[in-house]
Amino acid sequence: MDRDSTQGSDPRRSLELLWGRNEPGRRGPKQRLSTDEVVQAAIALADAEGVPALSMRKVAVAVGVSPMSLYTYVPSKAELVDLMFDRVLGEAADPDPGCRDWRAKLAFIARERWKLSERHPWLLDLTPHRPPLGPNVLRKAEVVLMALNGMGLDYSDMALAAEALQNYVTGALHAAREARETERQSGLTDEQWFQLVGPLLEQHMDPAAYPAITRMSEARLAKPRSSEERTARFEFGLERVLDGLDAFMRSRQGEAEAATRLSSQPG
Repeated sequence: MDRDSTQGSDPRRSLELLWGRNEPGRRGPKQRLSTDEVVQAAIALADAEGVPALSMRKVAVAVGVSPMSLYTYVPSKAELVDLMFDRVLGEAADPDPGCRDWRAKLAFIARERWKLSERHPWLLDLTPHRPPLGPNVLRKAEVVLMALNGMGLDYSDMALAAEALQNYVTGALHAAREARETERQSGLTDEQWFQLVGPLLEQHMDPAAYPAITRMSEARLAKPRSSEERTARFEFGLERVLDGLDAFMRSRQGEAEAATRLSSQPG
């Protein structure tokens, strides 16, 4: 993971670029490119080769300027990656404004993030603890918090709930990518690997000592995995996370109601 390019940006320069306060061409000779065109070229390169292979020189070649000229648009790769992260996050659709169901809203947001990372796998290398605070990053955070607004949670609880959802989605995306990468490197699907290893393991493992694993393995062999299973597994986990948040909200609402009844009792 290219940590230098996700956490090494200058906050002042990064925020100026993210919010359009440092667009070239306002003084001196008119520039023939916009910063957004540079960012779009960098995104295309990252989609094709990944962020570790991304360089300012490659981006300069892609947009047809010299590497030195590129630095008049973006001061370093670190700030460029900040712009890429915020720009790509803006591709994800928001829930229907008419939707009033918090659960449907959060499920929609999670599925959009899944699809976004399928289109741009390098995003998983750029999920920073301190994200670039651009307009799209803040808007997506606002949408999540507003989906939880009015559900009996204070803002501290809302932040915890949003973080729990984000952690699940990020973990599921990493697991899916690792599965794809393992399959690519080994040349075997999970099913093929299991069929190869299973009989070998039986020579060493006593089924009586591992009854649950044995039954699970038998069930798995009886029902081969489909190409849609990764998405189905994501959906299963997502629903369980939402179940947990639902229980958490009901608990908080119950506590609030109990506190109200207690305060209304005569002293």
